[in-house]
Amino acid sequence: MAPSLLYNPTKLPPSAALQLAQQAPRVLQGSPSSSETVDQWATYENLLLACLRTGDDEAAAKCMDRLEARFGADNERVMALRGLLSEAQAQGNRELEAVLKQYDAILEGNSTNIPITKRRIALLRSMGRVSDAASALVQLLDFSPTDAEAWSELSDLYFTQGLYSQAIYALEEVLLLSPNAWNIHARLGELQYMAATTSGNGGGSQPRYLAEALKRFARSIELCDDYLRGYYGLKLVTTSLLKEQAKQAKQTDDGEFTLPDSKTIERLDELATAKLSEIVRHSTLKDRGWRGYDEREVAAARELLSQNGIER
Repeated sequence: MAPSLLYNPTKLPPSAALQLAQQAPRVLQGSPSSSETVDQWATYENLLLACLRTGDDEAAAKCMDRLEARFGADNERVMALRGLLSEAQAQGNRELEAVLKQYDAILEGNSTNIPITKRRIALLRSMGRVSDAASALVQLLDFSPTDAEAWSELSDLYFTQGLYSQAIYALEEVLLLSPNAWNIHARLGELQYMAATTSGNGGGSQPRYLAEALKRFARSIELCDDYLRGYYGLKLVTTSLLKEQAKQAKQTDDGEFTLPDSKTIERLDELATAKLSEIVRHSTLKDRGWRGYDEREVAAARELLSQNGIER
């Protein structure tokens, strides 16, 4: 199915974003409709984002002008989009520093401008100032503690610095706000699995991390029974646990969660293997109803099955 300009294109693969950006001449050829709708302005915003991803700054600027004319230059969302356009057009670090100063000036006048605060944090991160970005996120969360997006970004920043316990804590805050988000359960499982398998995270914490990872991946596929990343993570964890039979019956350090017995872990491993095989087979054949998976994730699942000597 062709991508739509009614949906945010930032997570689309490059080829799909290019398809959207190529619609710019048609969308921009006339004036905005007098009988405006929410979809009309969402189209302009998403086209702007698609054009920035594909390097069409001229079309992006035209979208920006239309949004600014309609909502005003002082609209916080418009200000953030204008800042994003300035970042994309910046040539070198000096011009990015100038954009950062513009953000600082805006926030001096209105420290509660959340869209600009988030753009400033994103710019700090893109400039390699990760610790500054993390500090700014902590300040934002002091002001807005129910911002799930900010908690998720903070978790990712901690992860890039190898701070697994802090990354896990931040993502647990996301789950408090969105308890049925299967992708967040799986991401939390990934962090816990990496914490368990990374050198320097010993001291008896490995069983606890593996137990929690198993729990999160299982919850992820319970909420979404076709979620590839959930089954992929479940396969990784069960494989690790089955290789360490002596540790399977032990309780975690804090007594919060007990690992299942070996037979249960084997059944979970078989479930993950069967589902991954099914997803890989149908996705490779491009069967109807199986075309929504990321090709890179399917390739990773195929490689994982091959490492375990499993024929697809």
